[in-house]
Amino acid sequence: MAETMTGARALRSAGDPAVEVATGDGPASAAGRAGRPFDPVALRADFPILSTLSHGRPLIYLDSAATSQKPLTVIDAVDRWNRVQNANPHRGIYELAESATNAYEEARARAAAFIGAPDARELVFVRNATEAINLVAYAWGRQSIGRGDVIVLTEMEHHANLVPWQILVQEADADLEFIPFDDEGRLRLDVLDVLLRLKPKLVAFTHVSNTLGTINPVREMTEMAHAAGALVLIDGAQAVPHLPVDVAEIGCDFYAFSGHKMLAPMGSGGLWARRELLEAMPPFLAGGDMIREVHLRRSSWNDVPWKFEAGTPDAAAAVGLAAAVDYLAALGMDAVRAHERDLTAYALETLRREIPGIAIYGPDADHRGGVVAFNLPDVHPHDVAQVLDRHAVAIRAGHHCTMPLHERLDLSATVRASFSVYSTRADVDVLVEGLHDVMRIFGPGA
Repeated sequence: MAETMTGARALRSAGDPAVEVATGDGPASAAGRAGRPFDPVALRADFPILSTLSHGRPLIYLDSAATSQKPLTVIDAVDRWNRVQNANPHRGIYELAESATNAYEEARARAAAFIGAPDARELVFVRNATEAINLVAYAWGRQSIGRGDVIVLTEMEHHANLVPWQILVQEADADLEFIPFDDEGRLRLDVLDVLLRLKPKLVAFTHVSNTLGTINPVREMTEMAHAAGALVLIDGAQAVPHLPVDVAEIGCDFYAFSGHKMLAPMGSGGLWARRELLEAMPPFLAGGDMIREVHLRRSSWNDVPWKFEAGTPDAAAAVGLAAAVDYLAALGMDAVRAHERDLTAYALETLRREIPGIAIYGPDADHRGGVVAFNLPDVHPHDVAQVLDRHAVAIRAGHHCTMPLHERLDLSATVRASFSVYSTRADVDVLVEGLHDVMRIFGPGA
């Protein structure tokens, strides 16, 4: 811990404001953060990797939209599981196995409560949002979508909320339609209104764009879709870690999220769906734990959610997800959103002021999550990323699994900086310093 604290203090910036934190329901293990001012610099001490060096410099991690870093409480929860709790949930009746089952199901309850699920049994554990969306495309889609049916998506979708539907409509001889976005990166709801006249079976869209950062009006879009008789699936991978999410208030039918983007281990995530939909859907995968009875020529299925959780689960990842939920709840998601909104506004203002000719894509900070995608004039994003790496700044360069979005913008790639609870104004300042170096190397007259 002492080494970690040293690394955090080395990166301290007096310009990073504290945000008041609402009291959360997480246990004391959630860094004791509930009710304290939100101080992202102090939070850095909870994340061991942020005290490490890259190219001899303190790591500046600005790729949280790809995967977030993990606090000690999550690391310790997974380690504790592997040391003293490891057993196969739902299998044994000895004490350790029953303890493992209880820990696994308690993790489900905590994750379900975090997203406002009315019933924990409506939350299916999956490896990530990609698996969650594929589950719906397979189990709901293949019995609900037929020839000539319409599914409505958007032009800003991650490939995970595009490719499964492409495969489905090709198999079913159905159709895809798309909601465009305007020059500010905001969805055209007037076009959605027109597309709904086609009576689609499903409208699926991202809550927060992983490239533009756009926070979509999910409740309004859900109401519009339901009025037209469509079901609604929301990709919440970039929303659950960054702002308050209440699936009951949104009113959607399916909601997918990934644990590894919300401070939890890779291999954790969830699909929330209304119970009547889960009851009606056939299994996605078959094998152990999703069965009630198996005979040589027939089988019957377990209750939901276990009907969709075949095989031995990654229980350690689920326990880590619960620890991450506790950590975020202790911070207060309103405070998390306020911090990232302020940091994003600072980044947008600073980049535009300091970097001549920079092109930034997406809306203003009030309508944007903690994501800033940009390009420098006449410099390829991969070159930008390589130079920034020398400054120990970790950013993403490429299409960010949104190739159609980039085609819409007539771009092959962008540079993306993305934030989390541990990101600071000092991080943005180092990013800008690195971009000055990029311009020195590749700019006019270089």
